[in-house]
Amino acid sequence: MATTQVTDASFETEVLNSDAPVVVDFWAEWCGPCKMIAPALEEISEEMGEQVKITKLNIDENQDMAMKYGVRSIPMLILFKGGEPMATQVGAAPKGKLSDWIKSAL
Repeated sequence: MATTQVTDASFETEVLNSDAPVVVDFWAEWCGPCKMIAPALEEISEEMGEQVKITKLNIDENQDMAMKYGVRSIPMLILFKGGEPMATQVGAAPKGKLSDWIKSAL
């Protein structure tokens, strides 16, 4: 299961109403560290399969959700469970650290 794109319009359906935990990667095209962690998030998405859904939200195109969740620095990952933000990771990190963070928040 690869990462999926979400928008302000699809956020409620894809993230808040999801039965599975969802990680939202708040990112932007111009953000170098965001591009650095993208392959790791793809691999984690494949490895963890149905345990967690990993999504990406471009903050330049979808500013409402970025403002709602106080995104001030990117990349910023927020793990949602039952429609509520449960854990936050700010900044780039190696795949192992990202994977451990997700597993510890589940």
